[in-house]
Amino acid sequence: MLENNYQVIIIGGGIVGLSASLFLSSHSIPHLLIERHPTTSIHPRARGLNTRAMEIFRTIGVDELVREAGADLAPSMGICKGTSFISIMEPRKRKESKEGRGEMPLAFLARGVSPTKGCRCTQDCMEPVLVKAARERGGELRYNTLCEGVEQDERGVTVTLRNQDKDTISTVRAEYLIAADGAGSPIRKQLGIGTTGKGALGHLLNILFHADLSSLVRGREISFCTISRPEVPLLGLLTAIDNKSTWVFHLSYDPLQENASSYTPERCEELLKTAIGIPDLKIAVKSILPWTPADICAEKFRDGRIFLAGDAAHQTTPYGGQGATTGIADVFDLSWKLAQVFKGTASEKLLETYEQERLPVGRFVAKESGELADAYGLPEAVNRGKWAFLISVAMRIPMYAGFGYRYTNSQAIINEEGESRWTWWWNVPWTIPSLIMGFNGRPGTRVPHLWVQHVGRQISTLDLFGTKSVLLAGSEGKGWCQAAAEVAEKLDLNLEAYRVGPTSELSDPKKQWDTIAGVSSQGALLVRPDGFVAWRVKDQEGDLRKRLQDVVEKILCR
Repeated sequence: MLENNYQVIIIGGGIVGLSASLFLSSHSIPHLLIERHPTTSIHPRARGLNTRAMEIFRTIGVDELVREAGADLAPSMGICKGTSFISIMEPRKRKESKEGRGEMPLAFLARGVSPTKGCRCTQDCMEPVLVKAARERGGELRYNTLCEGVEQDERGVTVTLRNQDKDTISTVRAEYLIAADGAGSPIRKQLGIGTTGKGALGHLLNILFHADLSSLVRGREISFCTISRPEVPLLGLLTAIDNKSTWVFHLSYDPLQENASSYTPERCEELLKTAIGIPDLKIAVKSILPWTPADICAEKFRDGRIFLAGDAAHQTTPYGGQGATTGIADVFDLSWKLAQVFKGTASEKLLETYEQERLPVGRFVAKESGELADAYGLPEAVNRGKWAFLISVAMRIPMYAGFGYRYTNSQAIINEEGESRWTWWWNVPWTIPSLIMGFNGRPGTRVPHLWVQHVGRQISTLDLFGTKSVLLAGSEGKGWCQAAAEVAEKLDLNLEAYRVGPTSELSDPKKQWDTIAGVSSQGALLVRPDGFVAWRVKDQEGDLRKRLQDVVEKILCR
């Protein structure tokens, strides 16, 4: 039986799949999400979102809901190592004041580059928030439903589904499919898409357990600590979930020596007592889940009408915080491009730029996060000396925040001609956002953040994006704004335009915009719905409407 047709089908109801649903709804794209499990995740695997992910959630108004869901984990600060949890915690001084607690590491650097900041929130707490929002906004979500087969042709994709409640088979049809079906991605395997990278970096057991440790950790909450007892033997990573009674211990084991199934709840309970260092502690083991930290990236992110996203496209270790957050950015990139194709304002060639832009990012984060793991798959940084650790962190600050990359080989970006490595370096603003994070208005980078006044209220320049393209002109860029209005009407494009300056529509009293955006008062940035600069112009010469129309048509691959 063929059910209703959709424009997009999403396979996988984790953080990335649910995010895709929300982004598609923001563009009014009818879609269906399929998840094989009966409920949202019970495992608190992902534990946080970086600044870029929270920026993206801000565009659809769920950032504060996610932050509230992760409130119990917010005070967690610091990483450490020792022979037992109690020996690590007891010497630490308690902090009664809440000032400064709850911020992500290096959060102060984001204050000048973003209107928001990263937050901690585990997957089991985050998914219900996303599910509720997705359904409220019109997303159709089906749980306890298996994807048993996918076939595609020139016009669309047909998916065979099994309803596990009723044990019934049906088929659904869509124009495109997003495979967010996890690290083992059956769809990726069915398509025969290979992978690159180091592969598995260790073998761990995710042991979720309850134990009341609130009196031990109150006022000295930690994020995670490595515990090693060679005489037991015992090696693993204790991670806080609520810093009270819910914890996860990642136990290193060798599958060549014994099966994961040999770690029974009773055996794990004894190992946990040793790791914590309290022999009579009451422990309730809730689940034991084998997993493998990895450095893996798919060789391609698209096959015909099927797109890979999240862990199906790239697998990282959790230590750089790049797993779910990179997947969120994947589907944010893809959703606006699908919207333009469905509306007829872009050709299908625009969809080729999804792989052009996101595959290099996937390779980068998989490799970099993989270098943060030791031979056992545990965080190698904990075992380094203080200075080596600080240098490692400093080198990866942009990545930790979700930035540090530029789209350079994309048809949806018009690179500036004639720029050399040295002239580029000399002409960028000498500011932290520019020099460290790369926010300087160059095409292929995320548009610079600046607080401005608009219609009597303060907003960030980033608050203008999400579902529409925007032209941001200098204070004397009225000609570009007029050209944008004409091009928007002719191409039936959702394109808005603003001047930024002391007396402009976006009020910038200190005249910061021209400098941080790298434009003159007569120049402009053309910014895509995902907040990335597609084109930069520094003059106001010639036929502005024709110049802008040619640029827009090129970016939309028309």
